[in-house]
Amino acid sequence: MSAQNSGKGWWAALRSPSARYSLLTLLGGGFVAGIIFWGGFNTAMEATNTLEFCLSCHEMKNTVYQEYKTTIHASNRTGVRAVCSDCHVPRDWIHKMQRKIQASGEVWGKLTGSIDTKEKFEAKRLELAKHEWARMKNSDSRECRNCHSYAAMNMEVQDKTAKKRHAQAAEPGSGKTCIDCHKGIAHHLPKGAEE
Repeated sequence: MSAQNSGKGWWAALRSPSARYSLLTLLGGGFVAGIIFWGGFNTAMEATNTLEFCLSCHEMKNTVYQEYKTTIHASNRTGVRAVCSDCHVPRDWIHKMQRKIQASGEVWGKLTGSIDTKEKFEAKRLELAKHEWARMKNSDSRECRNCHSYAAMNMEVQDKTAKKRHAQAAEPGSGKTCIDCHKGIAHHLPKGAEE
């Protein structure tokens, strides 16, 4: 059997009917359905990254959101804003999905009533913050670095302490990352937190 006949046999198999449709039609339909599913899935994921979606939890609206509104991440001279997902949701797909799965535990806490009031939220706030700080430390403050980088910093205009600490943290192997010094940058530190 020649290579040409082998190619014709393969193409014929793709075009030949199954019980009702050709394999080519089934593959094409599956491809289109996959694109539609993937587009819908990604649209839903992006919808969960909006400030409005995050604020749909009333405990957040009355606690950490009120704190965030007073920070430079919410309002500044340039008008560039970082919303919840910019700091709390990775951009790359694998880490984003891992974070979404972790966040489902936080949603579970709301649904089961363990953080459904301001008082309950405040009682668990240190525990929740420690989880987030550990996540950020383990990722080398990946989400901070989406906007901030040592290479882009003009350390000459920073105050003496910031200049010194940023220079030390920028050294390879320092083991320092943004969250080590900036735990209270967008939200108040919980009672009992180390500064």
